Amino acid sequence: MAAASTRAISELTRLGIAHAVHAYQHRADSGSYGAEAAAALGVSPRRVFKTLVAIVDENLVVAVVPVTSQLSLKALADAIGGKRAKMAQANAAERATGYVIGAISPIGQRRRLPVVIDKSALDWPSVFCSAGQRALEVELEPADLVRATGARVDAIARAASSSTWR
Repeated sequence: MAAASTRAISELTRLGIAHAVHAYQHRADSGSYGAEAAAALGVSPRRVFKTLVAIVDENLVVAVVPVTSQLSLKALADAIGGKRAKMAQANAAERATGYVIGAISPIGQRRRLPVVIDKSALDWPSVFCSAGQRALEVELEPADLVRATGARVDAIARAASSSTWR
């Protein structure tokens, strides 16, 4: 399967950031894009990060957390000095980022939004996140993900309630 070029991949190339693009076959019944990516690529799901769009004090903010975790809205609000956070509606997230749900990348978004990456990303030599298209992941060093997105790094993830990720 040939990897497509996306805004995320183009942005990494423009910035001169080393990265690898990984394509896999998407299954419509997979349930979780991140878990599907980890399984298809044969990597720990703790290294695969999902991109979520939230609203903190009426402003859109991007949160990047491991697929094994849930986003702590309180921690996200605290990380950017806000008071309240809630998840953004899917259509608002798609409009602001220019990506579809299941393929929102923190890199190369249509509108540059503040980004907060969970500190657990720094525990890995490389991490995976959406390359801006379903079934397409980009692998890069955590410091390069921070640089490409202009992100803050903070503890914004909490353990998922599911026993799937043990």
